[in-house]
Amino acid sequence: TISVTFKPTASGTRSAALSVTDNAAGSPQKVTLSGIGTTAKLSPTSLNFGTVAIGTTSAAKTATLTNVGTTSLSINGVAITGTNAGDFAQTHTCGSSLAAGASCTISVTFKPTASGTRSAALSVTDNAAGSPQKVPVSGIGTTAKLSPTSLSFGTVAIGTTSPAKTVTLTNVGTTSLSITGIAITGTNTGDFAQTHTCGTSLAAGASCSINVTFKPTASGTRTATLSISDNGGGSPQSVPLSGTGVGSCTPFGGRCGPGLPRCCPAPFPHHSFCSNPTGFGTCLMN
Repeated sequence: TISVTFKPTASGTRSAALSVTDNAAGSPQKVTLSGIGTTAKLSPTSLNFGTVAIGTTSAAKTATLTNVGTTSLSINGVAITGTNAGDFAQTHTCGSSLAAGASCTISVTFKPTASGTRSAALSVTDNAAGSPQKVPVSGIGTTAKLSPTSLSFGTVAIGTTSPAKTVTLTNVGTTSLSITGIAITGTNTGDFAQTHTCGTSLAAGASCSINVTFKPTASGTRTATLSISDNGGGSPQSVPLSGTGVGSCTPFGGRCGPGLPRCCPAPFPHHSFCSNPTGFGTCLMN
C-alpha cells in the first residue's frame, strides 16, 4: 500500500501525480492527485451529537473558523444545510470578515424531530477557495428519553450501600416503546445495582422509574453505565454512573479522634465532621 497526504502550500486547486516506476509495461504507473487549499480552516471537521430524545435540545458543540491566510477573509453566510437541516441550529460570533490569523466560533445544537440517524452540514460561505466550507453534523433521535443523563454518587465507604438515585425513562413517541432489557454494564458493574418499574413496553407519553444504588468494592473512582435496550432509536440508551469508594469509616454518632477511622461521608449537601477536631469526639453532620 502507498499512503498519500495533502498539505497545501497555497489556496486553490492543487494537483500532482503518484508515480511508480517498475519493469511492467506502461511504466511509470501514475495516479492523479488533487485537492483544494483554502485559507478558511474549520475545526473539528465533523460534529456528532450522539443519541438525543425527540424534541429535546442537546448541549451545544462548537466549531472554530480560523483564517490561516495573510489577508482578510470575507464571510458571506453561516447556515445549516442538507437533509435534516431543521433538526440542527447554529449561532456564531463571526462577522462579515475575519482578519488574517483570527478565529471565530460557531455553536451548533441538535433537536431531533424524528427517530433514527439525522444528518446535515454546517456551511460557511466565504471568499476562500473551496467555498462553501462544510462540517458534517449528525445525531440520532430517540423516543426513549432518560432523565437525568448521568448519576454521580459522590464518596461512599467500601461495602456501604448508598441511597438510591432515580432515572426516569419516558416514551416521547406516539407509539408503544418496547423494552427488551435494563442492565448495569461497563467497567465496575458489580459496584452498582438497579431496580425498576418498567415492564416490557411503555405506552406513548408514559414514564417508568429506574433506581440505582452504589456499593463500592474498592477505593478510588468507580464507573459503569445504566443501559436500556429498546426499539426507540439509538438503542441501547445509556446513563453514565460514577462514584468514589473510600476505606472503612465511623458512622454518625460513633466515636472519632486520633487513630480512629474517619467519619463516614454525609449525603449531599451535608458534610461530616468530628465534634472535637483536636481530640476524641462524636461523628456528626451539618
